[in-house]
Order: sequence, then C-alpha cells, then structure tokens
Amino acid sequence: MSKISFFIHLKKHWRLMPVVAFFAMLFFNSCEDYLDINKYVYDQTTMDSIFLSKARTEQYINGAAELLYDESLQTGTDWGGGTSLPCGAGADEAIIPFMLNSNSILYDEITESNTKINPWSTCYKGIRKANIVLANIHRNMELTEMEKRDFMGRAYFLRAYFYFYLVRLYGPVPVLPDEPFATDMDIADASYERSTYDECVEKICTDFEQAASMLPLDRIEAEQYMPTRGAALAFKARMQLYAASPLFNGNTYYADWVNSKGEHFISQTEDKSKWAAAAATYKRIIDMGQYELHTVAKIVNDKGTGTLPLPTTVSSADFPDGAGDIDPYKSYRSVFDGTYQPYSVKEYIYYCRRSDGDDRLYFPSGIGGNATFSVTQDMIDEYRMADGRAFSEATEAEKSYKAVGSSSTFALEYQLSSNRACRDDNREPRYYATIGFNYCIWPGTSYRGTENLKNREVTYYEDGNAKDASNNNYRNRTGYTCRKYIHQEDIGHWNSTKKSKVFPLARYAEVLLGYAEAMNEMDSESFTDEKGNIIQRNPDEMVKYFNQVRYRAGQPGITIAEASDYETMKKLVKHEWQIEFAFENRRYWDLRRWKDAYDAYNKPIRGLDVSAKMSQREQFYTIRVWNTEVYMKRMFSNKMYFWPIDRNVLQKNGKLVQNPGWN
Repeated sequence: MSKISFFIHLKKHWRLMPVVAFFAMLFFNSCEDYLDINKYVYDQTTMDSIFLSKARTEQYINGAAELLYDESLQTGTDWGGGTSLPCGAGADEAIIPFMLNSNSILYDEITESNTKINPWSTCYKGIRKANIVLANIHRNMELTEMEKRDFMGRAYFLRAYFYFYLVRLYGPVPVLPDEPFATDMDIADASYERSTYDECVEKICTDFEQAASMLPLDRIEAEQYMPTRGAALAFKARMQLYAASPLFNGNTYYADWVNSKGEHFISQTEDKSKWAAAAATYKRIIDMGQYELHTVAKIVNDKGTGTLPLPTTVSSADFPDGAGDIDPYKSYRSVFDGTYQPYSVKEYIYYCRRSDGDDRLYFPSGIGGNATFSVTQDMIDEYRMADGRAFSEATEAEKSYKAVGSSSTFALEYQLSSNRACRDDNREPRYYATIGFNYCIWPGTSYRGTENLKNREVTYYEDGNAKDASNNNYRNRTGYTCRKYIHQEDIGHWNSTKKSKVFPLARYAEVLLGYAEAMNEMDSESFTDEKGNIIQRNPDEMVKYFNQVRYRAGQPGITIAEASDYETMKKLVKHEWQIEFAFENRRYWDLRRWKDAYDAYNKPIRGLDVSAKMSQREQFYTIRVWNTEVYMKRMFSNKMYFWPIDRNVLQKNGKLVQNPGWN
C-alpha cells in the first residue's frame, strides 16, 4: 500500500492525533524523513523503541488500524476499482453490468484459486499487531493510566473487528493464541485448525466487551473516527445477532462439517438463549442514553414547499411517539448525504469517511456518471405507500404509468416533476431519499459551468438522457438507481463539487431493529444476561423501539397485536431491515444469516422496459423480466453462504479445511 494511501485510510477510519499529523507533514516535506518514521509502524525496529514512546505507540496502533478495509464502497467502478467485501451488487438490491469483486460470486466466477476477495492475511496481520500492543503496552511509562486504557481498548476493538471481518465472510476461522507471533511471516505460516463458529463468536464478543470496558463513552471531535464504548457494544451485539440466526444456530445442513475432534463447526442444536444475549446487549446500548435517531424539525411555510402532510394512518404525536414534529424525508436523507457535520449526528455510533467510487455508477450521463447501478423491481416494490400500505395493495391508478401532471416541492428542496409516473408518486419518504427513478430531478446545484446541467430531469428510456449515447454499455438496466448518498449540491461534472460524507458502520437504527428482532425470536423463557438483567419477550418493548424507526420514516407504527404474533413480526422486521438499511452493505449478510439467500437470488431480474423510447411511455412502464446479459442471470447454491478460502492460505496451513462445496 502506498504511503499516501496510509494517511488517507487513517483519516477515513481513525482521526490522526496531532503528533501523527506532524509525521504526515514530515512525509510531504521529505520522503527520507517519512521512511525513518515509517519503520516504527512496520516492525522494522525493536519493540523497545515503539513502547517507550507515547507517540510511537499510538502510531503503531494507527498502523494496525490502517489495515482496516474501506467498507463504504458498494461496488467499486467500471474502471477496475473493487470492494473488499461482497456487498452492494452482491446482494439482491441491484445489478451492475460489470464483473467486480462485489458481484462475482453470483455468476460462478469464484474459485479457491481466484477468490477475488482475500482479506485473510491482512486481518491476521492486524490481529498480530493488536496482540503486540496488548503484550507490550505496560512498558510505556509515558502513558497516563487513562491513556493506557484507551490504547488497550483500541487494541481489543481492532482484534475483535479483524476476527469479526473474517468470520462474517468465511464462517469459523482459527482463533490464534493471544501471545504475539514474532513476525507477519510467522503468523502467515502458522498451522492452526479452525475453531468452531461458537468459539469464534465467544472470542469476538469477549474482546469487544473488554474494549467497551476501556474505551471512553464519547470522543472529542478531533478523535471522532476512533471507536467508543458504544461502537464496541454495537459490534458485539451484531456478532451475537448473527450467531443467533438460522445459518449458525442449529443448522443441520452442516451436520457433516466437523473438525479433527469430531466437533461440529456449526452448532446443530438451536439455542434460543443466543437471541436473548443479543437482545440484552442491544438494550445496554439503548440504556446508555448516548444515541438517538437523527431527526430534522418539521418545515412549515406558506409556499407549499414545507414538510408533506402526514397521512391519517401515521401518529401526529411528537417524535418518538409519532412523526408530528419532524420532516421524515430530511430526517432520513440527511443521515447519508453530508448535510450535517458527522460529529453532530447522534445516530452515528461508528463511522468512516465515505469513498465516492460508487457515485459514477449512480449519476446519469452528462453529470459525471454512467447510470449503470440498476435497482431491481423486487426492491422497488418493497417500498410502501405514504400511508403504510404495501405497494401490492395500491390501486391500479396508483400503479399507473400515466404522468401525475403537476409538479411539487417538499422539504424545501426535493422537487417532483409533473412527468413522474403515478407509480412513483405518494410513496414513503425513504423512497424519495433513496431511489432515482424515471423523471427524477437531480439538482446538482454546485455546478458552476454554462451547460444546462442543474435540475436535470433524468430519463431512462432507450433515447433518454441518462444513457451515454457513445457507449451502449453505459445505461441503466431497470429504470431505477440509488440516490441515497447524493446531496442536492452534488454533481459528478469536473466544474462542480460534491459534499464530503461519512459512511455509518454502525448507527442507532440498527440497535432498535436488532433489539426488536432478537426479542421476537426469544421463546417464553426469561434470560439473565451477563450483567444480571432479566430479558424476556416483551411486545410492548418491541413496539416502543421498532416504531421509532417507522415514525422517523413517516410510516405508521405497528400494534401490540402485530408484535405479539411471531410470524407477523418476523416479516415486519425483515422488511424494515431491507428498506431502512438499503444500499448500506447489510442486505448481503442478512440474506445469508436468515438462510433466505437461495430464494432471493434464484429468481429472475425484473425491471421496467428500458428498451422503450420516450414515445413509448406505456411500454416503458411495463414490468418485464431481464435476462439478456450475463449480469442478469444470477444464481445461488448452498456453497455461497460462505466465501472460499484462498488456495494459497490452505497450502500454508495444512490444518485448514475448505468451506463446504468449494473443494
């Protein structure tokens, strides 16, 4: 990795301390000076010199954090940039007409000799660095007790996160001794058998818990990208939620997958207490009182451009008991579009700087993009009507291709064209905050040139303006795209700017939905958590916290009767995960942990008929199956629940066994 990318990455994840910024300044003034400093990060000097200096110790920890991957990318770009995780286009939310790391698994392009994604050695290097810090931190006499605890908390957090990263992708992995290996080569060549999945979870949760006990409750703004107590607990809870889910909890499909002792890698007996453990951790985060859903006050004016009136089905009480005093569209949208300084957004629990590599696939032609990120019709149909009805329950008139015939503006800035189809009207606020549709207006207000690029009304017809006329591959395939991370000012044109943004790696909405899901899955027995708190299935609690997410989105709340019915609540929770966290790199993992991936992927890609021209409006809005390109022909088999371990890794460690189905 280049020296410049070292600093870029640290800025994306953990804000550099003043001394490290000083080292960065030295780098830009003198490569030789930089290399003198760099040797401390890459173990080219003795541990003594690193752990006798506060500045060098912190730089060493930052060197471990530098190994963290950029999780803000969904796809990469058609120019060859790739993601480090199979998310984004690897889920069922959208398709792209390029074979990239993120979607290659769905087209049988992955083998153990060409895995496309291989974070194995990098993560274990990070684990080794964390172990070195924990083994040597006591030697640093320059640190105060508070600083020492913080540094140790960061190291525990990093070790847990690197293991979490591996387990999320591969399932069970080797849990190595905490005593640090002498070199990165030693850890790469170490021969250890995989631990069971439950053993991995125990290690990860123990480390996150230890980190939580040492990390501060909050950070000053200059340290906002560093982990806190809440971040450690949030990832512990997520790990517990995954571990409680059907893929890992009593999954008899893996009955023959055992270690050398005959122990099952995946538990063969369902344990409901795992759900209770997740619920307990989520409740601890709630009870911290540190976080809340981000909201923007209701906009009232006499110009007709204020907050949209609430449907009668939505409570008009003040938030969090209703949506009467907030603007649901801006409340949700501004979590992602860079409107607010991240430090002021109390919904963020842990976040990094967002790379804008995906934006080229979102933007239409003419304003810096190629429009190729194509959202599936199945995803579009999951967005509800404004009053909370499922789209399938909308009237034929509401589903019509016909133009609404009147324009409108709401939340002061969001413009709806009079040409929009009725099917794109009167949808829930998250639809407009997330989806780009035919005749959607892209403001691009930062544009400073003379071309007519501001307030561009984008169309996805065969002869529409979203398409690049000089390159037939640069076009949308379904008639829909993502706009979740696009600010009103943003435009991809060189003579303009884009807002800087962060990517929430953990946010409070996850805590609320995770708590509701875990509690719904519990049986009637009560559970005492590790802190002595009694947890049991409680529909009142589920309604209280689940409805906060619904009200912030301007949607009706659920009832006690709905929360009391297990199957009903299960469907509601899954739907809310899908819409609330659309295009946040969560759907890929949810489909797998629920064991829903087979059904989700092995179905045709549906979208609008983008082969129709502007003169063929009715035909354009006809839903059709798309299978004309290889990227429209997804497939899923059971081996795809886990990523294959790279052959080079297997050859170095003779005790490793490949994931089922990849041999």
